Amino acid sequence: MISILPRAVSVAIAIGLTAACAPAQFTTATIYDTPAAFVRLELDRTVETGHAHSHPLSIATAQIAAVLAGVMIEEPLAKLPFYDDTSQPRRHRAFTEKEVTFFAPLLASALAQATPEEIVTFYASRDVSGTVREITSGGMFAQGDVLHLQLANYRSHTHQNADIGVADTHDDRLTPLRSLAPQRGRLTFEPRSSTPPDPDEGLTGMFSWDHREVAVLYRSLQPHQMTPAQAHPLIQP
Repeated sequence: MISILPRAVSVAIAIGLTAACAPAQFTTATIYDTPAAFVRLELDRTVETGHAHSHPLSIATAQIAAVLAGVMIEEPLAKLPFYDDTSQPRRHRAFTEKEVTFFAPLLASALAQATPEEIVTFYASRDVSGTVREITSGGMFAQGDVLHLQLANYRSHTHQNADIGVADTHDDRLTPLRSLAPQRGRLTFEPRSSTPPDPDEGLTGMFSWDHREVAVLYRSLQPHQMTPAQAHPLIQP
């Protein structure tokens, strides 16, 4: 278990460094980390005075699973073979059942440890070929009874370093909240009754295909029954 003093010191240092040199990201705690996936706490530099997040948040794993299971990707009308998976329907779940089972307990643990100045980040990498990896990454934070999920990358392709044993030169692990490639699908949530009013809905929302965040009234959701799985299974399609 992480002690209170080191966590508080880490956040204080992060805030100080941010004020001094504004780093892109600053990890304050690691919940889980392997080359293929991680869940971390990071300083959220977008937090304004008086608008801090509602952390720490005690939330059941099954409730987080319900949030992940309800996130939907709505693809543009015209799919492009080089960018989109044409084998999937235009509207489909953003997270597979294996991804829900993998991430839900880790995200619940992270939110329980987060401070009001932190955001939870997540990352998953899958080899597509010898030179290409597929990245899914984003963040999560709470504001009152609303849980926000940002999906910066949804199966975005990036190249691997060809030399075994040499560190990857790309920064996708360092910037989980930054899109690596154009994100053509829009995020929505089901059921719609569990989402607060969207100020961007209407004429503006019709053209917001780069909208990569959903807000969910998580207390209104029925807990999601996850399929039994080994602890932290490898994420596969």
